[in-house]
Amino acid sequence: MRRWGPPVLTLVGVIVAWQLVVVGFKVPEYLLPTPSGIVAAMAAEWRYLAFHTWVTLYEILWGFALAAVIGIPLAMLIVYSPAFERSVYPLLVASQSIPKIAIAPLLIFWAGIGIFPKVLVAFAISFFPIVIDAVVGLRAVEPEMLHLARSMGAPERKVFLKIRFPNALPNIFAGLKVAVTLAVVGAIVGEFIQADQGLGYALQQATAVLNTKLGFAAIFILAGVGIALFVAVEAVERWLTPWSPARRSELARGTL
Repeated sequence: MRRWGPPVLTLVGVIVAWQLVVVGFKVPEYLLPTPSGIVAAMAAEWRYLAFHTWVTLYEILWGFALAAVIGIPLAMLIVYSPAFERSVYPLLVASQSIPKIAIAPLLIFWAGIGIFPKVLVAFAISFFPIVIDAVVGLRAVEPEMLHLARSMGAPERKVFLKIRFPNALPNIFAGLKVAVTLAVVGAIVGEFIQADQGLGYALQQATAVLNTKLGFAAIFILAGVGIALFVAVEAVERWLTPWSPARRSELARGTL
């Protein structure tokens, strides 16, 4: 757990400096509230914030899950089917030149009202890194290992399950960790455009009436949700890939 020490100490230092600067320079709270004021707003409005947090978390998890469920099989098709790769992969890469935030209003317009449009935006923003990292991982197998397995008569299904997929897991999880944070961004973008619930909606409502403390409370909760989801994906990665080079390096350094 020593690896968490420096960032935690840095965060504490920033919060203390923030409190001292705002109090010392008498900054109006509608411009920049103190951390203690933000915590007080969280405590006072915890039911309101908890409801909107649950809505946003629901959108994030569904968008991320769809990105993973569709992205990983799509990467397998790209790796195993040259024809599919030639026809789809260039279009997939080219689609990333289109800013997702720019087309988010269209996605919401097409998908209608409710939670699904925000799930769709979260999916669209988090989908690409999963596909790319999964493709890289599935292709990163040493050719000698594949030749050896096939020369011993191993069927392609067993080659995939025993060699390709385990070898690709570190890359897949790298994509998942990026994607889960992007899903947070996607859900909030969707809520900014059209919503009547969720942390994005709560943030907009708070800033509209200059309730900066509540707005910062929503931002802090969003940051906490993003960090918690990243740590959760990382924990699953550590559990499933104890043999990975990064994991062995951490064990050797004693940073866990």
